This record gives sequence, structure tokens and C-alpha cells, in this order.
Amino acid sequence: MQEITVDKFNENVINLIGKDWCLITAGKIDHFNTMTASWGSMGFLWGKPVVTIFIRPQRYTYGFIEEAESFTLSFFKEEYRKALTLCGTKSGKDVDKAKEAGITPFSPTEDCVAFKEARLVMKCKKLYKSLLTEESFIDKSIIPAWYKDGDFHYMYVAEIENIWEK
Repeated sequence: MQEITVDKFNENVINLIGKDWCLITAGKIDHFNTMTASWGSMGFLWGKPVVTIFIRPQRYTYGFIEEAESFTLSFFKEEYRKALTLCGTKSGKDVDKAKEAGITPFSPTEDCVAFKEARLVMKCKKLYKSLLTEESFIDKSIIPAWYKDGDFHYMYVAEIENIWEK
């Protein structure tokens, strides 16, 4: 993979996140977890290029995100859809997701993990965390559609520190 600068990044982020999906990964190469995400955003905030991700606290990845200063987002070609589906439906507590999905973990930097098969990897440093709450929703119709059990996501805003692409 070759590192590029943020100003050279030129992707449709609506498709990248919502259609293509990604893996959110936190931890170190000897102890990490990953999960599939199809929600999130990218933009510019507080003078920095940022991503926003959402994780429910009952997800195994949540503990890894909490412990780490940074995490990665790995984006794949369509041929890896089954791998992304597996990583979004099985728990890392129960299975070695990378092995079952046929993807190879590596460390683009010492403190993070991504996957060799990814076409694009972003290393992101956490800046902000907040729990979504029922009171904060203006459009209350979202709650029964997405949070009928009251299992609200935590939202993380993170600075995009590095981008690598094939």
C-alpha cells in the first residue's frame, strides 16, 4: 500500500460508507477486533479531516475502541462482500473473524491493525465521544426504527491521520 495525503483522497464517501461498507478495527496485531460498519461520515471539523463512526456498547469491538487511541477503517472491493458480512454478523469473542473471512491482518503502524486485502485504509485518532440519547433526536421516528430496544450507539469523531491505498 502507498500512503497518500488527505488532499489526494478523492472518493464518494456516501458510497464508500453506505454502499461499500468498511471494517472498523482497534487493538494491536496480537489482540484486536474488527466489525463491519455501514454508518458513518467524513468531513472537516475543528480544523481537521475527520470521520464519525457509531458503535453500540454491547459490541465486542467497543472495548477495543475504548482502550485504543486510534483505530482503522479498511475499505474493500466488492469481491470481499461475504467477508464484510461475516465480520458484521459474528462476534470476535466467539470466532477469529479474520481467519474465517479470509483476510490478513497487518500493522500499517505499530499501534493499529488493518487488512492486506483492503483497497483503502485510514488510521484515525479519537477526538470526541458521545452517547446518542432519545432526548437528542429531533425526528423521533428514528427511535422505533433503529433503537426499539434502547440500545443507542456511541458516536466517535476521529481525526484522519494516515491514508493508504493500493
